[in-house]
Amino acid sequence: MGSISVFPCVYLMFLLACISEVGFGKMVFNVMKDGAIADGNTDNSKVFQNVFNKACQSEGRNLVLIPRGTYLLAPIVLKGPCKGQVEFHIIGTLKALIDETSTIDINHWITFQYVDRLVLSGGGKLDGQGSSAWDDNTCSKNPNCKALPISLRFDFVTNSRITQLTSINSKNAHMNVFACKDMKFDHIHIIAPKDSPNTDGIHIGSSSNIQILDSTIATGDDCVSMSPGSKNINIRNVTCGPGHGISVGSLGGGPNEEDVSGLTVTNCTFIGTQNGLRVKTWARSYASSVFNLTFEDIIMDNVNNPIIIDQQYCPSRNCEKGESQVQIRDVKYGNIRGTSSSKIAVAFDCSKGKPCENIELNNINLNYHGAEGAVASSCSNVKGIANGQQQPGSCI
Repeated sequence: MGSISVFPCVYLMFLLACISEVGFGKMVFNVMKDGAIADGNTDNSKVFQNVFNKACQSEGRNLVLIPRGTYLLAPIVLKGPCKGQVEFHIIGTLKALIDETSTIDINHWITFQYVDRLVLSGGGKLDGQGSSAWDDNTCSKNPNCKALPISLRFDFVTNSRITQLTSINSKNAHMNVFACKDMKFDHIHIIAPKDSPNTDGIHIGSSSNIQILDSTIATGDDCVSMSPGSKNINIRNVTCGPGHGISVGSLGGGPNEEDVSGLTVTNCTFIGTQNGLRVKTWARSYASSVFNLTFEDIIMDNVNNPIIIDQQYCPSRNCEKGESQVQIRDVKYGNIRGTSSSKIAVAFDCSKGKPCENIELNNINLNYHGAEGAVASSCSNVKGIANGQQQPGSCI
């Protein structure tokens, strides 16, 4: 056997060095090279800000690399527009502050604004350290409360992907999507205790063409919630539980609210949640519309309210009485199966002033997960049709 040439080895080492700096065509900005300290105690927010700004002002494809380790971060806003594409590749763990003074009048921890073609990836973790602040959440009793920080905010972000990330123990919602378009969330893991207050998984508002795919959300509030202006939302292959289910609303709380339309929820599983598929509007509300909602191929495992429309929503004793003026129409439920932890598995409590219209039930098979008795359905002010198997018997 002949001797091995040194040239290929040298060339290979040169190639690997180039890849480490450029990242297969991407310019790499390593936060460690700018002075980040991954000891879990040193605030790295200024370093992260500087590195993002460098990447944002560079043309082409740019990768901000957060290697293994734990990086403490104070609240930070990463703002575009950018000259090129930016990818935040988080391998390590980002950890929020626990100091109460850091959260006064700040409604975010990490915010991305006005960025196009953003990518967040890497398999890393965001630790909101929410247990340090949950006792300070008084919003259920005090309407003038100051909201705690949301872990990850996206404002005016477009054509972007959030993938392979874990968010744990947010102080408020884990992720908030506002005024965004064409965003994809996939392979996301969201975790918080079932009794943690207001820890919604992904909250969407005034946004369109949002996909949430192949993810697991276990939290203390809605797994996914949609507020006014949510349009063309696709949720597929998501496991939800614990939590409050997937919710549209609450709606009708203010004048001139944008409609909610084009929601599709398919191939999802709910495990031990308070609700499954929920639409909720304030009992006395302003006018708006919810339409073109489709829920198909859903498994319910011991869910308290598997299918619910609640137009008398009132989470506190101070709600004004009256009829909802939110029009709910064109809602389809198909192939919903599993078990209910309450005897009322299908509940449509619609408004007298604006009855629900064109509600369609196809092949519903829900059984009572209790010691005795059977499931039932309850309907008020609802118009629609029922086809195929209906367990419980349809009241439409």
